[in-house]
Amino acid sequence: MRFGIIFANVGRAVTPDGAEALARIAEENGFESLWTVEHVVVPADYKSPYPYSPTGRMPGPEESPIPDPLIWLTWVAAATRTIRLATGVLILPQRTPAVLAKEVATLDLLSGGRVTLGVGVGWLEEEFRALGVPFEHRGSRTDEYIEALRVLWSDAEPTYHGRFVDFERAKSYPKPVQPGGVPIAVGGHTPAAARRAGRLGDEFFPGVAGGEQLPALIEVMRAAAVDAGRDPDAIGVTAGGAMDVDGVKRLAELGVNRVVVPNLGGDPEGWKSTLGAFNENVISKLG
Repeated sequence: MRFGIIFANVGRAVTPDGAEALARIAEENGFESLWTVEHVVVPADYKSPYPYSPTGRMPGPEESPIPDPLIWLTWVAAATRTIRLATGVLILPQRTPAVLAKEVATLDLLSGGRVTLGVGVGWLEEEFRALGVPFEHRGSRTDEYIEALRVLWSDAEPTYHGRFVDFERAKSYPKPVQPGGVPIAVGGHTPAAARRAGRLGDEFFPGVAGGEQLPALIEVMRAAAVDAGRDPDAIGVTAGGAMDVDGVKRLAELGVNRVVVPNLGGDPEGWKSTLGAFNENVISKLG
């Protein structure tokens, strides 16, 4: 079992010293990965329901800083040596695939092949409008963007012709240093996201804690993989909701192979205490 930290780039970790401290403390305590969240803007008084809270609102005030995930990960990459650098998740249809491919490949090169690109379709319609990106068809756009990223990372003269992406012999260098390119984790709590992960993902990040939803989503992902002629066992699953050994074992029985915990502690001393205790009580016994 592997262990990661979600919401890595919020709270005290938005500062230079805080980001370095969280990353180093996590690495020292056996955590395998850091997962960053993203919102370019949070429109005031948004009405779109946040799908991961019963209140329909994101935690914290609208003014809470959310650093760009890739720049934040680049900063902590220079302060660490082994921990994986993951987006959990980056809102893919808001990005330009060719620019994103270059950014992610560059980070993968500079970090020695430590990047995982977690992607989602997004839920905040007001944010899409503010960025001038259509909210409609964002699922289909995401599918094409995933395919285009892989072409840009792997081919000597990348060519892709689709509904939303079109380029011919568009050479993109450097390439990622990881064999096969940067792994893509498809995030989302819906059956559509689970099917996307089965068809296109290297990993699945359901975005729900262990419970009634998780087993069903994993089964949907696995069925979609089989339908696409892929091996479902080769698709990793990341989930949260377990803070003790028994909870982690229950997730493992469902097919989860990475457990993530939230950015707990609030400051470096708090991180040393909470992450150190989690290492002692869970990671050292199951990692």
